[in-house]
Amino acid sequence: MDSLSKRLIVLLAATSALGPAGMQILLPALPVIQDDFSVSNDVAQLTLSLSMLSIAIGTLVYGPLSDKYGRKPIMLLGILITIVGSFFCYLADSITLLIIGRIIQAFGGAVGLVLARAIVRDVYSAEEAARVIATLVMVMVVIPMLSPALGGELMARFGWESVFLIVASGSLIIFVLLIMGQPETLASPVPFEGIGSMLRTYASLFKSRAFCGYAFCITFVSVVFFSFISAAPEIMVSVMNRPPTEYGYYFVMIPLGFMAGNYVARHYGNSVSINAMIASGATIAIIGIGIAIILGLAGVSHPLSLFIPVSIAVFGNGITLPNAQAAAINEFPQYAGSASGLTGFLQMAVSAVAAQLVAFIFNGTAYPLLIMMLLASVLSLYLFKWGVKPAPAIT
Repeated sequence: MDSLSKRLIVLLAATSALGPAGMQILLPALPVIQDDFSVSNDVAQLTLSLSMLSIAIGTLVYGPLSDKYGRKPIMLLGILITIVGSFFCYLADSITLLIIGRIIQAFGGAVGLVLARAIVRDVYSAEEAARVIATLVMVMVVIPMLSPALGGELMARFGWESVFLIVASGSLIIFVLLIMGQPETLASPVPFEGIGSMLRTYASLFKSRAFCGYAFCITFVSVVFFSFISAAPEIMVSVMNRPPTEYGYYFVMIPLGFMAGNYVARHYGNSVSINAMIASGATIAIIGIGIAIILGLAGVSHPLSLFIPVSIAVFGNGITLPNAQAAAINEFPQYAGSASGLTGFLQMAVSAVAAQLVAFIFNGTAYPLLIMMLLASVLSLYLFKWGVKPAPAIT
């Protein structure tokens, strides 16, 4: 196969968005769920953080399985699990059952995060893959970023349970389209010899300094985003005294920033090196979050004082993320599925911890969130610089 059709690339991007979209569409409803089930904010937050952890575990599983059994059958299996989990959530009548349903739904949705990137790497060179992955990442992030606005409208009109019917319906449509149009791109299956073999593969990936640099850069870029989405709805309601539905509309600024960053990544992908793009994007993210902190210290308290600087930071992330993902996978092309799975695991596992931590340290202001985002952005740049730094010569 020489290349993937534009239609299939968009379909793969939509598939990769399933997990994050299903996770984030419920965000505006978290304060309502907290009241409906009479639980604390920390418990309601588990519907987000545990679904993120479930995605992390799923990314570890799907990569090695797809390296052995092929991309297409594993992709279809994951989407089926998403559909089952969505209906489980819809029927849940307690917070415990809702959390379980979210875990199932997210585990299935993780399949697109891993395999869409692996399929692209099966077909394209590293430089071409970076540009195609920029398109994947744009759709993967933009759809989930827009989903809170949709979730807010659905919640207001039909109740928060209705969002799960939308996720199930979208998953079913994608399932049918993939059966009809997705080719098998795995050229040479890699034998899967059990958990021990899988762990050895991951250990070999971790031995690569460059892979670790790229992978942890991706991880802390994701921490920036997921920390924000976990805390911003509560900040809007309790700090800025805005209704939950309003969050979704201000949130539209975030995907616009990310789309602009992705455009830069695609447009300059031929003329600027991958490493230069990663460093530039990470620096822009630090500047954006710094602006938000300065505005807060200056006493500016308006949603725009939070969302505009964060959209600048996310613009930088939109440049960094696709390039770092392509570079990480390219370190071990023969293990594209496993490398993609491991980076996905690190993204979601660390972000899940950060999301729950933000809920615990919330003090009635935006500062704990902004400080965590700033630290994550600095770590992202630092670890990337550490990873790409040439190892000292052996004398």
